[in-house]
Amino acid sequence: MTKADLVEEVTALGDLTRRDSDVIVEAIFGAMVSALRQDDKIEIRGFGSFRTRQRKPRIGRNPKSGERVHVPAKRVPFFKPSKELRDQVNQSEPSAYVLPLPAAF
Repeated sequence: MTKADLVEEVTALGDLTRRDSDVIVEAIFGAMVSALRQDDKIEIRGFGSFRTRQRKPRIGRNPKSGERVHVPAKRVPFFKPSKELRDQVNQSEPSAYVLPLPAAF
């Protein structure tokens, strides 16, 4: 699924234009990136959690030349799925997961 597919799914949920759905998806992703930049943990019940992990500096190799290269320390995003998500992915029968709609729809 691409971001465009996700925007289409949000548009199909109700009386939203494609532009409104795009703004919603961008806002969600922007908020998630902002939280991870501040080292906050994102927890979505029933889906999973996002956090950053610190990677140590290391010596790597350039695959083309074999030359040793210094790779600096960095933070990387990490996703841990919830038990509910793992169970849904591993169900023997595929079923469409439907998000509960707010009362406004």
